[in-house]
Amino acid sequence: MILESTPEQEGIEPSQSWDTRLLQKWIEERFSVTMSRSSIADMLHRLGLRWKRTTYVLAKANKEKQQAFVHQVEMIKKNVMDENTVLLAQDETHVRSYQALRATWSPKGEQKQIPTYGHHAQVTLFGTVDTQTGDIFCTTADSCNAASFLEFLKKVMKRHANKKVIMIIDNARIHHAKLLRPFLKEHHQRLYLLFLPPYSPNLNPIEKLWRWLKDSVISNMFHKNQSEIEQAVQRFLDFTQSCPEQVLRRIGC
Repeated sequence: MILESTPEQEGIEPSQSWDTRLLQKWIEERFSVTMSRSSIADMLHRLGLRWKRTTYVLAKANKEKQQAFVHQVEMIKKNVMDENTVLLAQDETHVRSYQALRATWSPKGEQKQIPTYGHHAQVTLFGTVDTQTGDIFCTTADSCNAASFLEFLKKVMKRHANKKVIMIIDNARIHHAKLLRPFLKEHHQRLYLLFLPPYSPNLNPIEKLWRWLKDSVISNMFHKNQSEIEQAVQRFLDFTQSCPEQVLRRIGC
């Protein structure tokens, strides 16, 4: 019932997810049995259930194409990867000063307050993460457009000057822009763009890196200007350089 229906569907109250309070009410109404919420939580654990944050999955995603993409990546890792080849996951993101408030420990009866400055600064990042080594490469940009992406590609190819680059990438318009064609033609022997299936950001490992970065940089923190955000981002990137194994665990590689 918990996995397949909602409290609203069960006639409890107009809620879309179960918690121990609603389950306590349902059990009492259905079976005339009174259970404590802690006992209900213990029962759910015994049933193999865990209290976890939900995540979005794009409804338009094609499962067959997603499975084919996963298989393609596995074949690349098995048959193509060598010391002269890198498999990079690429994406862009915006780090905004007002983006994330999270629960945290506070004295009983009090709520932690985060000072704000009445305006919203942001930093645009272009980045890659090496799915084999955990190496992260990021640059800032004034805007998220094809010209900025082209400049980022140039830096990536310079960074891996003597290697073949396979790059997992989404289908954003800037990744298909005509502006890129001469560069892609020039580097066609060393650069291969491996496009994700439509509506499949969950298959891009770097998305987990962005989530980690934002949880670290802007969770329960309001930066007063762009410079402060950039400094906080750089501290995070400096930290990740010292723990590539943790990076690989975080991105699921």
